[in-house]
Amino acid sequence: MVALARTPRPQPQSADTSAFEDDVLAGLRTTPKRVPAKYFYDGAGSQLFERITELPEYYPTRCEMRILRDHAGDIAKLIPQGAALVELGSGSNKKVRIVLRAARKLAAYVPVDICGEMLEQEAAELRLDFPQLKVLPVRADITHQFELPAQAKAAPVRVGFFPGSTIGNFEPFEAAAFLRNAAHILGPGATLIIGADLIKSADVLNAAYNDAAGVTAKFNLNLLVRINRELGATFKLDTFEHHAFYNRERHRIEMHLASLKRQKVKVAGETIEFRAGETIHTENSYKYSIASLGALARGAGWQPAGVWTDAREYFSIQAFTLTGK
Repeated sequence: MVALARTPRPQPQSADTSAFEDDVLAGLRTTPKRVPAKYFYDGAGSQLFERITELPEYYPTRCEMRILRDHAGDIAKLIPQGAALVELGSGSNKKVRIVLRAARKLAAYVPVDICGEMLEQEAAELRLDFPQLKVLPVRADITHQFELPAQAKAAPVRVGFFPGSTIGNFEPFEAAAFLRNAAHILGPGATLIIGADLIKSADVLNAAYNDAAGVTAKFNLNLLVRINRELGATFKLDTFEHHAFYNRERHRIEMHLASLKRQKVKVAGETIEFRAGETIHTENSYKYSIASLGALARGAGWQPAGVWTDAREYFSIQAFTLTGK
């Protein structure tokens, strides 16, 4: 890949830019180095991820779509008429379309995502295809508190939709915090519908994150492209390499960017040193059993309300209800 030319350090323009700089620098100063996976999803990263979902090796999206199509009626029974449907980390709208077609009349659909560009594009498409539906996008980091639109808060109940196995990108303690945060945002009587990848053969998992076309590698390396562009960094892409592997002990895929040589990189005016072979840990993707996700949810105040899987039990959609809140 072509190395990017060095660019001047941009001045911070927003709270988003400042948070990105703070998180990147904090992660690169630690040992081992890391950058939060949520920063994959700029415009280019979101598009690359959509390409990943279409790869032959990457089974999760196909499995989840099949489950949604096969069980849309049962899933829709958990969404009362007049509810507000809140999609956490919405991205592409192709999954929620299945739910929207099956659900009873909704008060509103609220897609929430960190990538404002894709959020507005997907919302515009949904408004054309569902003209009677109030589509109220919210640009926010779903790992933090955020305000729902007034129409969603006024609905008699809110239903959270969290597909794509994004729950697996959190450390277990972060997943528990996310579930507690979702309970607070969605409020009493809420339901939360979660897509979760299941524990399976390491060969299947390793292939899914090391595709032959190299799209996942481009997705991983695009994080450095973003850091170069937004923080005036000097990463040379041809001196870093995509690494992904299944950690059996921790039931997770790990993604890293490995430095191919000893080097120094400027990031937001600060010099970061890399040893040959040193990595930036960019993502974890935890794999759950039905029981282990249920236990995690119960610890955060959610009670299991339904489980659906594909025929091979590669993937699951699990529903939880909030009681006693």
